[in-house]
Amino acid sequence: MISFLFKMILKYDTIIYEDDGMRKLFDKMYKEDCEGFYKILKNNLKKEKKMFVVTANPETFMMSEKDEDLKNMLEDDETTLVPDGIGVVKAGRSIKYDIKMRITGIDIAYKLLEYGNELKKSIYLFGSKQEVLDMMKDVLDKNYPNLKIAGMTNGYVKDKDKEYKKISKLNPDIVLVALGIPAQEKLIYKHLKEFKKGIFVGVGGSFDVISGSKKRAPKFFIKCNLEWLYRIVKEPSRLKRFYNSNIKFLHVVRKYK
Repeated sequence: MISFLFKMILKYDTIIYEDDGMRKLFDKMYKEDCEGFYKILKNNLKKEKKMFVVTANPETFMMSEKDEDLKNMLEDDETTLVPDGIGVVKAGRSIKYDIKMRITGIDIAYKLLEYGNELKKSIYLFGSKQEVLDMMKDVLDKNYPNLKIAGMTNGYVKDKDKEYKKISKLNPDIVLVALGIPAQEKLIYKHLKEFKKGIFVGVGGSFDVISGSKKRAPKFFIKCNLEWLYRIVKEPSRLKRFYNSNIKFLHVVRKYK
């Protein structure tokens, strides 16, 4: 599998990264360790300071080159970028950015549940299937009893903007949106100014893992930064998506160097 991926890297040689977009994103990206970032999260939650977190992986970078709205959102001062994925960490280091480690969306989600429970905050869950949300409720009630569930909306509601406006009136402390990139980030960003407080994060498939409907990669894969490989082995259909983001991203970095 690994040798096959490297062969694809060597074959692909057509992409050109426009202007200084990559450096702008790396300039503003959080570069310290995860514990430092978690302290910032907890402090902002305590002080009710609004924060929009984007967990940036190679796919995020690649999409932003074709999507001007996404690019502007990522470059906005109100957006906090963290390196989600070893590809981003290694790419940053290769062009002289000292990024300490990756900080995954699932780990951020777990920390927010932990802090929300400790500080007796409220949370809103948006996205995924209704059955997954029902399982999420059971998990939160059992493991985070002090965390108030302000509400839940599955990802199949037709008018997501209308639904999201309702959330702003509830004024929750934490909003986790699981609609997949870039839909989840765009929805958060579009309505961010309607909220006076809150930590907002697009968490992709995290609800599936937290609820127990899907298993996260074994610890070996997590420790060795190989969660991407585990996901491909479990779901081979992801290979094309991996190629269109991670593999092309490596070529972008190589050209940049």
